[in-house]
Amino acid sequence: MRDALWKMSATAQAEAVRGAEISAVELIGSHLERIAEVNPRVNAITQLLAERAYEAAARTDRRRAAGEPLGPLAGVPFTVKESTPVEGVPTTFGAERFRDLVARADALPVARLRAAGAVPIGHTNIPTLILAGMHTRSELYGDTVNPWDSGRTPGGSSGGDAVAVATGLAPLGLGNDSGGSVRIPAQFCGVAALKPSTGRFPADHRVLGPDDPGPASQALVTDGPLARCVGDLRLAYEVLAGTDPRDPRAVPVPLHGEPLPGPVKVAVVTDPGGHGVHPTVRAAVATAADALRDAGYDVREIEDVPRLDEALEVYGRITMTEFAPAWPVVRTLLGEGGDRYIRMAMERTPPASADEFMKLMGTWMGIRRSWAEFLDAYPLLLGPVFTEPPVEPGLESRDRAGRDRVGTAMRLCTVTSFVGVPGVAVPTGVSEGLPSGVQIVGRAFREDLCLAAAQAVEDRLGILTPVDPGR
Repeated sequence: MRDALWKMSATAQAEAVRGAEISAVELIGSHLERIAEVNPRVNAITQLLAERAYEAAARTDRRRAAGEPLGPLAGVPFTVKESTPVEGVPTTFGAERFRDLVARADALPVARLRAAGAVPIGHTNIPTLILAGMHTRSELYGDTVNPWDSGRTPGGSSGGDAVAVATGLAPLGLGNDSGGSVRIPAQFCGVAALKPSTGRFPADHRVLGPDDPGPASQALVTDGPLARCVGDLRLAYEVLAGTDPRDPRAVPVPLHGEPLPGPVKVAVVTDPGGHGVHPTVRAAVATAADALRDAGYDVREIEDVPRLDEALEVYGRITMTEFAPAWPVVRTLLGEGGDRYIRMAMERTPPASADEFMKLMGTWMGIRRSWAEFLDAYPLLLGPVFTEPPVEPGLESRDRAGRDRVGTAMRLCTVTSFVGVPGVAVPTGVSEGLPSGVQIVGRAFREDLCLAAAQAVEDRLGILTPVDPGR
């Protein structure tokens, strides 16, 4: 076992540390050796926290030797997205301008993982400022490579975490998602990811000062874990959930809801909005649907989800209106060519007037209501994460056609973020050398239902990673 500690699940790693089968120092050492071997080929970890990780692991070992109880993630290393603060480490956002922006404190989810015994082992790469596109390429650190095929993007914006988890650099990654940013890289890299309900995990998404962002940024951005197996997602979910006075949005909802009567109904939508879907993605949805049927779920094909095209339009108008005042400054921070992705969106979607914005906020509520009614009839929804296999790096920033193609392919991620419901991305297999996957969406605050269904899929279809780059 000691020769392959980095291959173990986070759950198994923590159990081994708590049971004194291995030391936390050994566990960190195994991952640091893997990082030294693999990270130069994939460029997932941007700031390695080796000395800090060893110190934290040694403290864990001393606590165990003293007979103190250890947390559910004792000794488990995790990576942290370059935009999420880790105390004493620069939060660079992948931008040269913020190279020396040292965090004064851990972000709330980082602090929660630490409190459970987990050990931050490194920051991971993102698109510059999370705004330069879907592909994980930053001004400060360059491109992150998809370990399955260097000619395909690992996705983003949590692409560094997805690659780190997929290649065994860490068993857990901490990303965030406002329209697919943990689920898309999970599909592209063959791992699992959870986007929780809005308000499930406490967070503080203020960036450079005391002022909070606008309503869209407050409601759309949710932190979420990535892992190689659904069981590790569940463990991270239980650690990250809860309330905190620093985030009044977080609500005290039980981790596990009441059991539903009879077989759980699952609505299946293969081509949301009827905009087209690649045959391999269609096959992945069908394979996952068969797995759920075999597990006893009541799986039913449906024509479409509620108000998809309207939701996409309103999402774009609200986010671009909120972002427009900051754009003249932000575009100067994105580096050469880094402004293309947002600039094309700004050109297509002009800011709304004050009256229009108020109406858009009302429409947002109406769309959320429509989805709540839909999920009242179908507690779970099975569909694609991205309606194509992994695309080439930078497609979304190349030209308007590329941007539209990517925006269309991620449409179910966008709308489910917009309505604030949870979603779990889970792999379904490998097609033409690339990982495939689906997402399982649920009612608000029923992450437990999503995770249970994803576990049923995983139990029948298997786990794809860790993988060696270029295998």
